[in-house]
Amino acid sequence: MTEIEQDPFADIRPYHDDEVAGAIAGLIADQEFINAILHYRFPHLSGPLGWLLSPLVKVALKRRWSSLKSVRDVQLQVAAFMKKTIATTTSGLSYSGVEQLQQDQAYLFISNHRDIAMDPAMVNWCLHKYGMNTARIAIGDNLLKKACVTALMRLNKSFIVRRSAKGPREMLKALGQLSAYIHHSLGTEKQSIWIAQREGRAKDGNDYTDAAMLKMLYMEGRRQGLSFAEDIGQLHIVPVTISYELDPCDKAKVRELVQKQTEGRYVKGEFEDIDSIIQGITGLKGRVHVAFGKMIQPNVDSADELAAALDAEIYRNYRLFPINYLAAGVEHDSIGAQDRADWQAKLAEHTEAEQHWLKTMYGAPVLKQQQQADKDAAQH
Repeated sequence: MTEIEQDPFADIRPYHDDEVAGAIAGLIADQEFINAILHYRFPHLSGPLGWLLSPLVKVALKRRWSSLKSVRDVQLQVAAFMKKTIATTTSGLSYSGVEQLQQDQAYLFISNHRDIAMDPAMVNWCLHKYGMNTARIAIGDNLLKKACVTALMRLNKSFIVRRSAKGPREMLKALGQLSAYIHHSLGTEKQSIWIAQREGRAKDGNDYTDAAMLKMLYMEGRRQGLSFAEDIGQLHIVPVTISYELDPCDKAKVRELVQKQTEGRYVKGEFEDIDSIIQGITGLKGRVHVAFGKMIQPNVDSADELAAALDAEIYRNYRLFPINYLAAGVEHDSIGAQDRADWQAKLAEHTEAEQHWLKTMYGAPVLKQQQQADKDAAQH
């Protein structure tokens, strides 16, 4: 019997406890991984002195990681890293709504998507602080071009979304496996899942849920003969809104948006995604708020209805900062003189075309929340 027959999710799921030590040993032995660490930690020394530094990095990793024997051990290491990252790159992280979650229940967290690594990391930090198990993380295989990156992600409770599947049949098979895995994780293994509301970050600040992603979720429910509403009921879907005061990748995002606008296309550099991940982790984020919304009730009969319900709850729960109001051109009591000066200084760093997208990116949450408030008022 092959590994896939024994475990139909072996090629996409996170590592199990008994695979952790082997995966770590493989990373330490992977020279490409060691070179990447040298490149980002010691950019000026890695070239000429790489041969000298490599063994030292390996020794340091062995010392630090030798005690990691389980998924929980790795998560506690990640938690220590997150604590340091939050302390050094934010002006404070707050969260709300987590108290309505039940400790022993697995949830499908669907959030807006602004940062590749930090969105799920912030959600998991909040769950960890509340004493809950962290969620497994959906990650596209477009980010996993290197074996060492795949190993790192699978160590950190990530499972693979095969976006590179070619042809309708292969794509259908990949989506079916993904849907089955999400159901298996939530139902059989009682492990929560985090997934973004759409593929790719909302670079222009326009958060919306892709109905195609929700149709993927239902594939396994349909196979089991469940109605859409019945399937949604057993997934325990919780919308999550992640609000960053500052986006560490805003410069790169507006450059991309301008290029798409002027040239009709944008071609990513080879290491651009990795650079975005590093910038997102290490860059200044200002205040950050993670809002866990109300669980979606099983009274939605289609992917479009579910998408609208998710969007509505995500918009209601935005935490708005002075920069958002300034970008949207809306006066608000929270805006101080320093906020205005900071915003003008930020604008001055960009061309006129980039300023348009900067205002759009930071101003969108204000407009979305107001539109949702108007809809809510009209219904009551």
